[in-house]
Amino acid sequence: MARVSGVLMPITSLPSPYGIGTIGKEARKFADFLKASGQSIWQILPVGPTSYGDSPYQSFSTYAGNPYMIDLDTLVEEGLLTKDQIDSFFWGINDEEIDYGVIYNSRFKVLRIAYNKFKLGDQKAFMAFKRRNSKWIKDYALYMAVKLHFNNKAWSEWTDESIKLRDEKAIARYTRKFHHEIDFWKWIQFKFYEQWEAFRAYVNGLGIKILGDMPIYVAMDSADTWANPEVFWLNKKRQPVCVAGCPPDYFSATGQLWGNPLYDWKYLKKTGYEWWMGRIAAADKLFDITRIDHFRAFDTYYAIPFGAETAIEGEWKEGPGIDFFNVMRETLGDIEIVAEDLGELFDSVKELLKESGYPGMKVLEFAFADDDENDFLPHNFTENCVVYTGTHDNDTVLGWYAEIKDWEKEHCDKYLADYVDMQYGDEVNWKFIETAYKSVANYAIVQMQDILGLGSEARINVPSTLGGNWAWRIKKDALTQEIADRLKKLAITYQRWEEN
Repeated sequence: MARVSGVLMPITSLPSPYGIGTIGKEARKFADFLKASGQSIWQILPVGPTSYGDSPYQSFSTYAGNPYMIDLDTLVEEGLLTKDQIDSFFWGINDEEIDYGVIYNSRFKVLRIAYNKFKLGDQKAFMAFKRRNSKWIKDYALYMAVKLHFNNKAWSEWTDESIKLRDEKAIARYTRKFHHEIDFWKWIQFKFYEQWEAFRAYVNGLGIKILGDMPIYVAMDSADTWANPEVFWLNKKRQPVCVAGCPPDYFSATGQLWGNPLYDWKYLKKTGYEWWMGRIAAADKLFDITRIDHFRAFDTYYAIPFGAETAIEGEWKEGPGIDFFNVMRETLGDIEIVAEDLGELFDSVKELLKESGYPGMKVLEFAFADDDENDFLPHNFTENCVVYTGTHDNDTVLGWYAEIKDWEKEHCDKYLADYVDMQYGDEVNWKFIETAYKSVANYAIVQMQDILGLGSEARINVPSTLGGNWAWRIKKDALTQEIADRLKKLAITYQRWEEN
């Protein structure tokens, strides 16, 4: 594996006049910046449609794309919208923050205008898309239509038990009743995937790979759990027996209570993990490299009784282990994977990572809390890993540095002074970036906020909190030639980039 570097930058954080980043012109401009900076990887967050709380890790579908990411200017170019139609809606007042309430109220109204115009034209490509994706899109589109009918409540709260429990006659009845609404949700996916393919082709054409993120768990409020209840650990009433989360850790003294339904691994094993194989194959079509979030749960996963108020009373249970990845290779071949192996790791988790052969993650912000045996210190790295300054769950480097204890700061300063070669003065963020680049890790990924030298105001997520997350956006003029040159110099110096 060649030494490469990349940037972690959510698509939704890109500039846009319509309140949220999309896969249109600004995404291509960002890819151009990566190319000019000597970068080979663009890491993004999950791209599924978000639900309550706006987290990309809680989606209505593991297959569907986020309607917010559809580029409206592209629809104008196709004659499906006019600029005046788009501008007649309110998209928010802050160019540096996503207002999800505003986006939700405007985005789907605009997309319905475009859909109604589209229905007057050629349908051949749309019909072909629906046939190719029929295995998942029928359930997803029906789910969204019925969900809207029940005032956007989760399927577990639908008052009609027949459709809640997927009675065949009820499915047929609701499919007839909401035929046009169902088609609208299918069309949204048609446009997302059409634009995504063009976006990915552009990025790949620059020699850049997209590193996508796949949450290990799916939302209870999703088409996946509604349409595939046998895959999950649910009771006869289709309520979770236990839910996902993690025990008390660096981020939270009471642990993290995610609330996602857990998998019925015994059932999945009997089916050759068929549902999972389809999900990973779909991710591989979207991304060049797939980061599997919470990889440790394939070894041991944390199960919290449904209804618990915190994660403290959960317990560890055994996952499928290496058998899952053996089946995956037999079924899908060699897919490029990055394993998110952060958190409390048992020896068995480390053994599973080693046996799988996938690179794990090293986060520099975790490196200075104890002695030199810390696994996150660069001198303890192996080549087969991905080093980060911080992840989407961390504060920015400058925000983190401002809050750490004096002894940790002293440890950090001394280590970086011995490790970096260039002179940065008080630019702690650039010391971190050079440290990542200089390390033996094959991959070095840096948050865009750390490249820009932003503080805690640009933090994108605080785990175990609801509201105010996932909202950061980059300023339109933030990406300068000077920044590109600095990154490229480091990439060349530490052999992470070669001129073509």
